[in-house]
Amino acid sequence: VVEVISYVYPIWANYTTGVEDGGFIYGSEYQIDLYPTNKLFSFANAKSLYDHNVPCAVCLTRQPAVVMMLPARTECYPGWLTEYSGYLMTEAHYHKGRHEYVCVDHAPEADPAGYRNENGALLYFIQAICGSLPCPPYVNGQELTCVVCSKY
Repeated sequence: VVEVISYVYPIWANYTTGVEDGGFIYGSEYQIDLYPTNKLFSFANAKSLYDHNVPCAVCLTRQPAVVMMLPARTECYPGWLTEYSGYLMTEAHYHKGRHEYVCVDHAPEADPAGYRNENGALLYFIQAICGSLPCPPYVNGQELTCVVCSKY
């Protein structure tokens, strides 16, 4: 059973009303316009992804569970349940700052509300780069898969 929350409103404390010289937060966008995505993603849930906003997903379980994301795998370990599998994505390697790796479903969705192309938080495919990452078993330039697994 999946619960969908249409709008999640922030709960404010003290704040200023102007834009200051601090950090900013943006919604995430798919940034894969020149990529041969037709070979990687299924477009069952969205016909276009480029510059579209990425909707948020949360795993809901009925009882306490452990949920983990495994990079470079499409299957969970024995005894674990597969929640979904797809491709590992993050900011481009030349973007400054800390990057978080996100497992995006193999049939990604786009926010039906449209997009604004703010280029604030962008998702790109992650490719293996040989060196400190051993090749084999990895292949230089190959996109990494991922799987999200749970155990009760």
